[in-house]
Amino acid sequence: MAEAIARDLGHSASSAGTHPPEDRGVAPNALIVLEEISVDTKGLHPKSVDLVDPENFDKIISMGCGVSCPALPIDEDWGLEDPFGREIEAYRKTRDEIRVRVNAIVDRGTDA
Repeated sequence: MAEAIARDLGHSASSAGTHPPEDRGVAPNALIVLEEISVDTKGLHPKSVDLVDPENFDKIISMGCGVSCPALPIDEDWGLEDPFGREIEAYRKTRDEIRVRVNAIVDRGTDA
């Protein structure tokens, strides 16, 4: 969701997970809650952090979600709960928190 929200604000962004569900795509509830706020979801797909070259990014942010990623230099850890498998309201809550935090980065003048 963070990738789509940052791109919607006109910034370059990419997302990746420690255990991406490559075989089933982005969680349907994530797509629904992004579309509720008119964020484009075309082209979103799960990617693994194993494919991330940290040199290609100005900032690397962990959503938290109870996992660690020693392979990447994390600039910020947002400590968000992973809504996967929960009701749609959990996705809305996470979406809204991500939107606030991405906007804060934009307001600081730092590319997401």
